[in-house]
Amino acid sequence: MSRPPRALPPQLPPAAAARALRRAARFVGRALPLCRAHTVEFFTRGLWERLVAARPDAVLEALRAAGPLARPLAAGAGAAAAPCDDDIFSSAFCENSEKLINVHLFALAAKYHSLSSLGVCTPLEDVLEALKGNSEGATGIKPDEFMNNKKSHEVQVMSELVDSIANYCGIKQVIDIGSGKGYLSSFLSMQYNLKVYGIDSSSSNTNGAHERNRKLKKHWRAYQSRGRESLKSQTLEKANNRPVESKIKYKTISEELLNNANSLQNQDQVILQDLVPSCGFTEMATPATNTETEADLVTGTQSHETKLSEEVLAILNVLSADAVEDFSSFHNNCGELCEEEKVQRKMTSLKTKARKSSESNLYFPLTSCITAETELNDIITDLEDCMMVGLHTCGDLAANTLRIFTAKPEIKAVCSVGCCYHLLSEQFENQEECHDQVWGFPMCQYLKDKGWCCGRNARMSACLALERVAVGQMLPTESLFYRAVLQVIIEEIYGVTKSDRHVGKTFSKSSSFIDYVRRSLKKLELDDSKLYLEMNKRAAVLHRPKVYFVSGSGQKLMPWEEYKLPDSCIMDYYEKYKHRMNELEAFNMLKVVLAPCIEVLILLDRLCYLKEQENIAWSGLVKLFDPVKSPRCYAVIALKNQSCS
Repeated sequence: MSRPPRALPPQLPPAAAARALRRAARFVGRALPLCRAHTVEFFTRGLWERLVAARPDAVLEALRAAGPLARPLAAGAGAAAAPCDDDIFSSAFCENSEKLINVHLFALAAKYHSLSSLGVCTPLEDVLEALKGNSEGATGIKPDEFMNNKKSHEVQVMSELVDSIANYCGIKQVIDIGSGKGYLSSFLSMQYNLKVYGIDSSSSNTNGAHERNRKLKKHWRAYQSRGRESLKSQTLEKANNRPVESKIKYKTISEELLNNANSLQNQDQVILQDLVPSCGFTEMATPATNTETEADLVTGTQSHETKLSEEVLAILNVLSADAVEDFSSFHNNCGELCEEEKVQRKMTSLKTKARKSSESNLYFPLTSCITAETELNDIITDLEDCMMVGLHTCGDLAANTLRIFTAKPEIKAVCSVGCCYHLLSEQFENQEECHDQVWGFPMCQYLKDKGWCCGRNARMSACLALERVAVGQMLPTESLFYRAVLQVIIEEIYGVTKSDRHVGKTFSKSSSFIDYVRRSLKKLELDDSKLYLEMNKRAAVLHRPKVYFVSGSGQKLMPWEEYKLPDSCIMDYYEKYKHRMNELEAFNMLKVVLAPCIEVLILLDRLCYLKEQENIAWSGLVKLFDPVKSPRCYAVIALKNQSCS
């Protein structure tokens, strides 16, 4: 008798998700001038004077006192503590100038519009309890044995959830989109006996995943070998204290042992070894009541071996080339086992493992660029009922994963954790219309109807890690200050306002501000030789024999033909702005506080998109990871109707 399907946890109704999205959009809309400002332009665009009315020290004090990580807003605590009317928050900004004038109210509003305060998330514990029921999770190797702490945390939590969803839906095939180095894919295949296709657009990632998977197998086998030796020693100890019983009794025991041993062999290639018990149990296989003669055994064995050789070849032809390893160890430690039983055991094991190898416990890294129009059948030839997963899929890849999920009937579930919001494409960011393009944002109809646009700088702000800052991992204020002052030098001395080149991680390699500027100018191709040629061209065109420059302190510099940006000029700029470093720190803290609100907008857009689909039985946002360890910690999860029937 089949058991009735388990009920899924309660989910956020579509209307409630839409209300939360509208609230978040209204608040973020008011704060967009702050969100869209770029720290690099802090001094060149006068951002503090334009956008913030309060003093820097007052801003920092207010954010520390009433920041989003203070106690959760309590219902009924009064408008000042837990405002329910979104219009109250509008007084945080001046309507005419759009300047921030009430930092305390701004901090409360930011906290109020976080995912936890909006109450739109489903607890991970509730999801796991509903999906797993009374079953227990797999036990085995811990990912922290071959991954760093962050990746280990992510893989362990997400793989347990993915396995629970797969079991609930009755599927064994998983497609890992943007699989990268294959950590999640490898662990799902080895630990949870799932057949995983890891798809990544980078061939270096997939090639590296092959090699990494090979090394992980060695680690995995050593772990399993320790487990098997422990199991055998325990079994032998018990058996030595047990009287010899009937052959039927022995078969039950040996089969149980084999099942236990096989449960330890969940790895991504089939290993045909350790298939029979050690010779310590062989004596029990031929009790005194056995009436078969040696001649009968020889005759039977010859016929069985002939049949075995034919069937083994047929089975091996079905397996992939790297799915079967040498099984010469069949003959080790089993010399006294009757030949007929050996043959039977060989055939049973080969058939079982051949069947399993085509169903699960394998990992295949594949190289392909996934778009919303991708046909998975073109990439995966044996595509069957499956689920899609993505651990920190960058930019549009997270949105495209959801679109493919809703469009393909064979994909029964999805679990996607996105990242790199700054790489999202936005439909309304540029005025040029591209009717055929599929955009990463917005996805839901409400934001599309509103023509909603965050802008790249706002999406970049959404990647900031508020929780890390709150526990003392402060922003790199000095490096941000260096970059903002460098921008002043670039614009005033070189006349460059836009460039396709980036400074990158120059700060960490620099010994001083002067060294930083020199290195940065070289990376931007604005070093002395470049400047000399540029000034020479300008002078020739303008028929001017000499060009003079003025430093930040007003000092007149040398003529262009002898020009070299002197150290004193560089330090003049540093001295001019160093007393305003606290402004930069306070401004960046405002952006950090806004980061979760922009992320809320992006995640609720994806959730509302799923709520708009007719074939979705359950969808929700689930906080998977510790945000200090892994700032992009929210998963978008959905199951289709047929997977829950």
